[in-house]
Amino acid sequence: MSRVIQITFDAHDPRALSTFWREALGYVHPAPPGATLPEGADALAAWDDFLAGIGVPEDQRDASSAIEDPDGQGPRVFFQRVPEDKSGKNRVHLDIRAAPGLRGDDRMAALEAECDRLTALGASRVERFEPAPPMAHGHIVMTDPEGNEFCLD
Repeated sequence: MSRVIQITFDAHDPRALSTFWREALGYVHPAPPGATLPEGADALAAWDDFLAGIGVPEDQRDASSAIEDPDGQGPRVFFQRVPEDKSGKNRVHLDIRAAPGLRGDDRMAALEAECDRLTALGASRVERFEPAPPMAHGHIVMTDPEGNEFCLD
């Protein structure tokens, strides 16, 4: 039997990092417990109101954040505030499948376009790996705004 998973990021700024990954993955911030938000409503503003309403001090309202796949297929991603800095290369990282089914120049052009989009959102480009058939189809290594490595695949 398979298990449902949640991916958790340690972060200095959970809200900002969750917003980056929301845009990167096409996810959404969920509504607070018991709330139903109208289409286009600002879920983060709803969370601010919810947390204030239950008495969470303002300096603790950014202790965590989460995003979810609006289609319910992908894992929930949770972000929790930690005091320490990132201290090395990730042993586990996400691959964003930005060019499924593409090969060669078309694949690398799609990866470059996604790299440009994510760089505009605050990511950094680290290195491009060229296709090396038959096994390696090419990818781009990047980091999110807090330095977590991920690949465009």
